[in-house]
Amino acid sequence: SKISGQHKFLAPTLFRSQVLSMVYVAVRDARMTEKAARTHLDYVRALPIRLLGDRVLQNLAWKIAKDLDWPDTLTAEYIALTHLQADGFVTLDMKLARAAKRHVDVAPFKAILA
Repeated sequence: SKISGQHKFLAPTLFRSQVLSMVYVAVRDARMTEKAARTHLDYVRALPIRLLGDRVLQNLAWKIAKDLDWPDTLTAEYIALTHLQADGFVTLDMKLARAAKRHVDVAPFKAILA
């Protein structure tokens, strides 16, 4: 399925680096070919995603990570961004969705598909 063009997507500035790292690890672990990895990266790079990462977002991410007793703030940045700028948080990770519900509205993944 393709992601619908009717939605506006936001992500923390670290998003592209995280995607690059995840795809690299998949290739290194032989779970994906380099050709497939490049196709995935090109797809993600073409998505109209607004990247944000100001001090307010980082401060809120810190508070959320602390509240959820997480070992770092990386995922908390996504929840903080949703809290500050977006209508809903979308994830396929049900454990993360339950945690995010403490701070933001969570939308089903199918809501963003065309």
